[in-house]
Parts: sequence; C-alpha cells; structure tokens
Amino acid sequence: MRTFKKKPFLYSQQIDTLKKRGLIIEDEVKAERYLNEISYYRLSAYTFPFQKVKDTFDDNTSFQDVLNLYLFDRALRLLVLDAIERIEIAIRAQMIYTLAHKYNDSHWQDNAAIFNPPNTNPRTGQTFDIFADTQDIIDKHLNQKHPEVFVKHYKTQYNSPKNPPSWMSVELLTIGELSRLFTALKFNPDRQAVANFFKLPHIVFTSWLHTLVYVRNLCAHHSRLWNREFAIKPDVLQNPRMAWLQPAFNTNNHRTFYLLSILKYLLASANPGNHFKQKLEAIIQKYPNTPIQFMGIPSIDGINGSPLINWKDEALWR
Repeated sequence: MRTFKKKPFLYSQQIDTLKKRGLIIEDEVKAERYLNEISYYRLSAYTFPFQKVKDTFDDNTSFQDVLNLYLFDRALRLLVLDAIERIEIAIRAQMIYTLAHKYNDSHWQDNAAIFNPPNTNPRTGQTFDIFADTQDIIDKHLNQKHPEVFVKHYKTQYNSPKNPPSWMSVELLTIGELSRLFTALKFNPDRQAVANFFKLPHIVFTSWLHTLVYVRNLCAHHSRLWNREFAIKPDVLQNPRMAWLQPAFNTNNHRTFYLLSILKYLLASANPGNHFKQKLEAIIQKYPNTPIQFMGIPSIDGINGSPLINWKDEALWR
C-alpha cells in the first residue's frame, strides 16, 4: 500500500502526457475542449484498447480514435436506455393487467396475501419487507406537496381505498421498485403469467429484470458500457421459445453483447416493430473502428484474436 501523491494536471499538462505516450493530437485546441467537457480520467478509460503496452499508445493512434470510442459508447448507452424504457413500460403494463384480472381486484398491490412475508437475513439480522416498502413509497407519493396529476385527481374524488388503483399506484414505482415488487410475488404462477408475455420462464425473466435495473443505473450515471463486465449477470436462456443465440454466446452472459441480445429478445414482445438492430448497426457503421470484440462477441474457435462469430447471422438478429 502507498500514499497517493499525484497532483492535478492542467489541461496543457494532460495533453503533454498523452503526446509523450505516443498519442497523435493534431488539434490541441480541440483536444483541450474535449478534456474540459469530458475530463481526462473519464476519457482515459477509452485509451486502453489502443495500448498493447501500458502507457504507450500503439502506432498511429490519434486522439480522434479515442474520442470516437467514447462517442460510440455514449450512443450505445442512449440506445440501451431507450430499449429499457420500452421494456419497462411493457413489464409494468403486463403486471397491472395480468394481476388485476387474475384477482379481479383493481388494488391488488395492496393485498399482502399475494406477496412474500417479511424476510430476515440470518447473517445480518436485517429484515426485508418489500410489500411494506412499496406501501410506503405509494404513501409518500400521495402526500407529496405537488403530487402527480392523476394522484391529485384520485385524492379529490375518492376517500376509499386510501391508495389509488394499481394502474395508478404501480405507475409511481421506478424500475428498481417494480423489479422488487415483482420478485416479492408469493406465487410462481403469478410471476409466470407476466413472464409468459415475454416468452420466458419466470426464473429467467426475474434474473433479466434484475440485470435491466442494474444496466439502466449504469447508463443513467453515464458509466462505461461498451466493454463492461456486469456485476449482476443475467441467467442464461437454455430453452428459448423464440429465435435466440447459439450456445457459444452463453459463456459471455456477463458482457455487453449478451445484454444487447436480451434487449432484442424482450423487444420482440414489448415493441414488435422496433428498429433496435438497425440502430445498433448504424452506430457501429458510424464508428467503424470500434473494437467490438470487447463487447463479448465470442470468436469462432474460442481463441482470442481469431475471427469473431458474425452476430448478424444469429437467429435472434436475423
């Protein structure tokens, strides 16, 4: 362990450091402007693919190469956020509709009997009560100084039940809160009834939903997505009911391309007329030098450096 002693660099010093490491910077004014907007540290994460030797750029690597990789990643995050939004809305709609009709109850979210009871972690002693937490979240929205218009309308028109119906109350939940509420459903048939819309086993669907929440938060905080290894891995889909990937992709379920494939699969139900593939292709074409192998597309023979499997030939992407 050492004491951190590095001093902050001026933009001019940052540029000098990059040049000393072999990076070609043809327009230093432009480079300084981007360092001012993005920050040296954030941009440095996109320099590693261009350095076979640490702190030494490969021959003919330019500042524009690094910037293009950053811009590719930004465009990819926006594409993923858009897809997750569409999927989230569809999940919300299916939960509301399916459970309201199954229980013939407009306020199923207030029925404690269909949710798991409080659970105490034996190691930490911490108690989790997702049903109670959800009730608290709804209550906070009801008592906000400036509530949603539909909440205000309900409060002025009705005095019972206290909470609005599910098609209002569940709309108040974030995707993370929605995921927790789905997980808290006590009965497997309830979860499966929602998962059926997406043609998935409920266990896989639950796992994928957790991953969507995690990735959505990464994107919302502008974290790197292009070559990330996910801390929350989605379950591998073994018996797909729709077009999917060949088994070679299963070992990379912690990488970005598997996530993109999950989005494509879910969008087939959530937004059948989507242009997700075309938009992804357009981003890759706009930044043709992007090292897409870092996204987790496996090679043909499983050896690094050999040709990648053509992802466009996969049944899912055809």
